[in-house]
Amino acid sequence: MTIFDAVLQGIIQGATEFLPVSSSGHLSISQHIFGIELPGILFDIMLHLGTLIAVIFVYRQLVWQLIQEFFSLCVDLVHREFKWSGMSRERRLLLMLIIGLVPLFLLFLPIPGTGMKVKDFSELLASDSSILIEGLSLLLTSALLFLGIHANRQNLAKKVKDRHGRLVPSKGRRKLHTMDAIAIGLTQCAAAVFPGLSRSGSTLSVGLLRGVNQQTALDYSFVLGIPSIAAAALVSLKDIGSTGEGIGVGPLVVGVITSAIVGFLAIKLLRWIVTTNKMQIFAYYTLIAGGIVTILGAVEHLVGKNIFTGTPL
Repeated sequence: MTIFDAVLQGIIQGATEFLPVSSSGHLSISQHIFGIELPGILFDIMLHLGTLIAVIFVYRQLVWQLIQEFFSLCVDLVHREFKWSGMSRERRLLLMLIIGLVPLFLLFLPIPGTGMKVKDFSELLASDSSILIEGLSLLLTSALLFLGIHANRQNLAKKVKDRHGRLVPSKGRRKLHTMDAIAIGLTQCAAAVFPGLSRSGSTLSVGLLRGVNQQTALDYSFVLGIPSIAAAALVSLKDIGSTGEGIGVGPLVVGVITSAIVGFLAIKLLRWIVTTNKMQIFAYYTLIAGGIVTILGAVEHLVGKNIFTGTPL
């Protein structure tokens, strides 16, 4: 792998991990188009480390508050002083994050008659020589984004009473409920299976469909991604096999730095886009990209080869 390849993959990972367009899908498609073959999964793990650094840096204050709240919660549980009602904002968010992560254990369930677990099936889809699944999953991402945008517009059109009894425009719920966390967690699990189904886009959309405020849904999606990305990297470590032979230290370092910087900028950009109600940009992008990739994938299946590199499927 060259430095240029590392920079390219770092940019794609950093931008698409947080923008609602799917990092796994775009990495798979770019590798398919440019004929990039990675020896093992070490480089992929390192790119995820870069984006993990980015999101932790942006949400460092909230992450620190949640860490403190975790230890405080443990103390309360030991002393039997935990109360569900009257929880602080940080404690409620912490518990909603824990609930939202539980569905990820579904990835370890066996698929009857295959000898594979769900996560093995997701790795099979991501590593195959076709881009048809990526195209269809991008179209599903687009559909979810359009539904989320529509739901958010309906929420904003509603009128609610403020503390003075006046009718004012609704901004959606700022408090997450248990069913919100479960629904978003299940969506994140599905996004982990299908390359092209955006984790951030689908979880944000489901939050909006549940009536959650845009900024609350976005922040929850990002913070939920911290343990998810870290867990995915840790689970993949045992499957490395190769220690990065053929990649080199230079491309690894460049890839991590690039994905971290671009990831930081992508988070800032998406937060601005959400507050200015311009999410339809990504809905149309994934619709167009998904349509093109699906057509190309279907053509490749008909001719039996990668039309970009000429290699057989």
